[in-house]
Amino acid sequence: MLHKYGTPASRLEAHLNQLSRHLGLNASFIISPTAMTFVIWSEGHEQEYTHAARVDPGGMDLGALSRTDELADQVLQGQVSLNEADALLDAIDMRPSSYSKLACGVAMMLSGGAFAMLMATSWNDVLWSCLLSLLVYLFMLWAAHSARIAYMLEPLVALVAAVAACAISRYIDPGINIRLAVLSAIIAFIPGLALTLGLAELAARHLVSGNARIMDAMMLLFKLYFGAFLGIAIGFRLFGTVDFIKPPPIPQSFAWLAVGILGVSLIILFNSRGKYTLWSLASGFIAYGVSIAGANLFDYTLGAFLGAFAVGIYSNLFTRLAKAPAVIVAMHGLIVLVPGSKTYIGLNSLISGQEFVVSTGIGQQTFLIFMSLIAGLIFANVALPPTKSL
Repeated sequence: MLHKYGTPASRLEAHLNQLSRHLGLNASFIISPTAMTFVIWSEGHEQEYTHAARVDPGGMDLGALSRTDELADQVLQGQVSLNEADALLDAIDMRPSSYSKLACGVAMMLSGGAFAMLMATSWNDVLWSCLLSLLVYLFMLWAAHSARIAYMLEPLVALVAAVAACAISRYIDPGINIRLAVLSAIIAFIPGLALTLGLAELAARHLVSGNARIMDAMMLLFKLYFGAFLGIAIGFRLFGTVDFIKPPPIPQSFAWLAVGILGVSLIILFNSRGKYTLWSLASGFIAYGVSIAGANLFDYTLGAFLGAFAVGIYSNLFTRLAKAPAVIVAMHGLIVLVPGSKTYIGLNSLISGQEFVVSTGIGQQTFLIFMSLIAGLIFANVALPPTKSL
């Protein structure tokens, strides 16, 4: 269940080992995004139990994750028996989302618009990014009831958003930055966080899980880019090209508002519990504020390092005070920091030779930021060790 709700392999193995010690078991665990192996044995190896399972890569359900962690604590404290815990795990899994489909649709719109605001483009792009994100969400609802749509969801939503953006440019608003609007609409699918987690697992010597997560993220990125590339080609063929009329840019000061809007939308999309709302929002502002201050004092690389360090310290402090997994608030801060969009933009520059935002050396920037984030999290865990394995 913890794997299903988005727990990284390194933390999950540590958590399972902690549970085994408390239960007086000799056990070893190997976790990867697509497979699990458990070995449990007696002291003299007279008896040994081995279980291997093929699993799907986990999603992100912070509400269910925190409830499962609370249940594990109750088992360790003797408040709940193993049989009761087994039934309660099923109850957590069957529990409906805390947020309605309407709320999730609004959150999807807000995430696209907030990202466009963070890119400091124009209010035109913010508006169209919101509407295109809503279109993407409709396809997500369709995929929930159709296995065929779910199988091709990522390239399909990118293709549909790209065709729609080309139509908007031709008939409604020539001031739309087509490629940026498409990126904003599909930003929820961009695997920047997965790439960061994969690199973190490699740094922790979890080589199988780290490589698997990175390759899965790269394939997802390729599918999204191919869908957008094909959609723009179809859109230009159907509607023709229009000379881009650059509208006035958004003032940089609105980035703080964008961080707040993005934080609210992530709370809904991650199904986070209401009692952790202020903690989660603060994580995003801390990540952004510290990284911007660090970039102004030093450069963008050290800014990313300091931002990740601050998020790591804050999330470990959250664990001590709230008695909940650090990942609940760490995810909100990391998403503000991870250069998932830069990876997409760099891929576009590499393949098409075109840049739809002003940026130089974006490939080098992306690599250095990823490394800085990993270093920041490692240093934070040394400076203030977490009290929980999750």
